[in-house]
Amino acid sequence: MKIIKKTLIYKKDAHYKIKADFYQAKNLNHSPVVVYIHGGGLIWGSREDIDEEMISLYTNNGFSLFSIDYRLAPESKLSNILEDVQDALLWLESEGQNQFSIDPKKIGVVGGSAGGFLALFTGTFKHKPRAIVSFYGYGDISTTWAIHPSNFYCKKEMIPNSLAKMLVTDEIITEASIEKRYLLYLHARQQGVWVQEITGKDPIINKEEILKFCPIHNITTDFPPTLLLHGTKDTDVPYEQSVFMRAALIKKEVETKLITIPNGEHVFEKDFHNPIVQDAMSQVIHFLRQQLK
Repeated sequence: MKIIKKTLIYKKDAHYKIKADFYQAKNLNHSPVVVYIHGGGLIWGSREDIDEEMISLYTNNGFSLFSIDYRLAPESKLSNILEDVQDALLWLESEGQNQFSIDPKKIGVVGGSAGGFLALFTGTFKHKPRAIVSFYGYGDISTTWAIHPSNFYCKKEMIPNSLAKMLVTDEIITEASIEKRYLLYLHARQQGVWVQEITGKDPIINKEEILKFCPIHNITTDFPPTLLLHGTKDTDVPYEQSVFMRAALIKKEVETKLITIPNGEHVFEKDFHNPIVQDAMSQVIHFLRQQLK
């Protein structure tokens, strides 16, 4: 059955338009909504970076899906990106029910990698979602893994600074392919300047500023129930990031669970029909049903 989507602009000004794709839940009116946030190191990606299998997983199980774009770094900074995510949630709450058959009081946020990080950050917003699912996201960008050169990426061919600079534009970008921008991310991770590129701040000099951008350091007791999924062989985002996030949530008595994927790599769900992945996805659906009922 063909998946039908409606593309809309949820935010714009004179310099940019930010789009989202909406997919209606199958055979269900006034459905709960999953807001999907794509990954890409905050440097590349688009709302269309979600497989049809994943779209069907949500819509066939009674959830409408709202997959969003956001401004990308380094042309825009993390403060701008977080503002976009917040505005997407506010748009869905205020305008969504006028355009779609959804329940604006039943919103969950799901994201992978950088999208998982942004999903976790929604738990610190004034207008919070009812539930958060983070696939191999990170709660802390103030520590070694993020602010120092990556051993994993340094084993790849080193990207010269001149090439990285050529990939940065003087325009605001809201969607970009991995082919066009991956080398920019690779260079940033090799040089240990990724956090500086996405925030515009030196993480050593401006430690306190960076901590404000770390969900793990901004958890309150009203943080939404959170499901974390992470593979033990993730070479991009350390598995420990989800372990530490879970511990911090438990400390604040927030309902949370970590699903560990043994030997799972980054973007482990690409192996969608693997029984371990299928089981994990079943748990995601169960969690969302429980929280958005």
